[in-house]
Amino acid sequence: MKKIKNLAEGKFLMLLFGFFTAAFAIAAVCMPDRSTMFSGLWNILTSTAKISTNYFSVGGYAGTFLNMALVALSSMVLFLVFKGTPNNVSTLAFLLTLGFGSWGINVLNIWPTVLGVILYGLIKREKLGSLVNAMLFSTGIAPLISELLLRYPSTEYIGFNWAGLGLALGVGLLIGFFLPAGLAHSPKVHKGFDLYSAALPIGMTAFLLNATLFNTMGLKVDDLSASGSMAVASQMTVNIFCGIVFGLCVIFAFVLGCRPKDYWQLLKDPALVTNFSSTYGNATFLMNVGVFGLFILGYYNLIGASFNGVTFGIIFCMLATCNSGSHPANVLPIMLGYAAASLVCGWLAPLTGGNFTLTINAQAICVGLCYANGLSPIADKYGWRYGFIAAVLHYLLVTSVPKLHGGFCLYNGGFTAALICMMLVPELERFFRTKEERKARRLQKQV
Repeated sequence: MKKIKNLAEGKFLMLLFGFFTAAFAIAAVCMPDRSTMFSGLWNILTSTAKISTNYFSVGGYAGTFLNMALVALSSMVLFLVFKGTPNNVSTLAFLLTLGFGSWGINVLNIWPTVLGVILYGLIKREKLGSLVNAMLFSTGIAPLISELLLRYPSTEYIGFNWAGLGLALGVGLLIGFFLPAGLAHSPKVHKGFDLYSAALPIGMTAFLLNATLFNTMGLKVDDLSASGSMAVASQMTVNIFCGIVFGLCVIFAFVLGCRPKDYWQLLKDPALVTNFSSTYGNATFLMNVGVFGLFILGYYNLIGASFNGVTFGIIFCMLATCNSGSHPANVLPIMLGYAAASLVCGWLAPLTGGNFTLTINAQAICVGLCYANGLSPIADKYGWRYGFIAAVLHYLLVTSVPKLHGGFCLYNGGFTAALICMMLVPELERFFRTKEERKARRLQKQV
């Protein structure tokens, strides 16, 4: 265990990725519907995937877990083949891609954009190992690839065809080729306050392509799956799986030597820490994976969310920031902001004659909260009140943003978070002091 505790960051993260991959593969063969595992996977591969598509309904539980295991394995293979060294950003990219394996990404629709990033690396003569994170982030537009492959330009399902294959591959190559430039520029736009930084270039690309390929051409396809499909859910399956996986992370963290005071130090650190595994060590970082995962799971149980494939996936999408700055302490104000916004809007809507549907446990709001989590740096730097305000603004916008990109951007909430940063951060910088500045001012007054 001492060897594991002292592993280099990259090797430890690869070990963690392997743990998640194995967990999903084992779960797939343990599901009651395992006899339909491969036919379920085929159904997932041959279905369109616009947000929000519930893979529990499309391919069953075993098929969904198998797809997630294969997506995770593919992500690991990219690191191994191109000799990439995982870091905190890789944790974000891996867990995001894994999480979407239950509601938008499959082991087929990831490859055109990944090949586009590889093409970029070959032409620009950059090491492909340094571009693996970009390869994984490029999959955030995977629903568009499935749409082009299986349906476009028809509004009805066509299935695999040569024209669709050529179009999906060509568009995917273009997206992947230009994405690295967008990824490099994105932090300058939101100034590091959106942990889902890749969402901005992916969202803008989806916005452009939805306008070009669909709206301008007068094509209209359904934005959502049949509403009844979202009812296919299992609270027991999700709770047992996540409880075991996150519980084991906590146990392993203790075995590796993490003490409660070590994790407490992480929770109360006033600094804007962006890399927990290198700052606090492997054991304390792993504790955050387990505790934060259980915290997220507990929240969705508390509000009465429907545990379908979408909810299952967003648990891991939200967990993705566990190595980039998020933990229960700085995410709690965001959760409270969402709850408050839901209560106030629910009270005001009848007064205006509106039909209020965005309750705190509504599917769209559950998904939105997942990515509002990416605004936790605001709570870290300015204080919980401002994290609360950012969450309220995110709640108000997140369900309207899909109209821009047509449901093709899986990073919808992260894209919304970037928009919130563009509006809110300049005002914070101009009119308010950071926590450190307020602390320094108090000390100065005492002198």
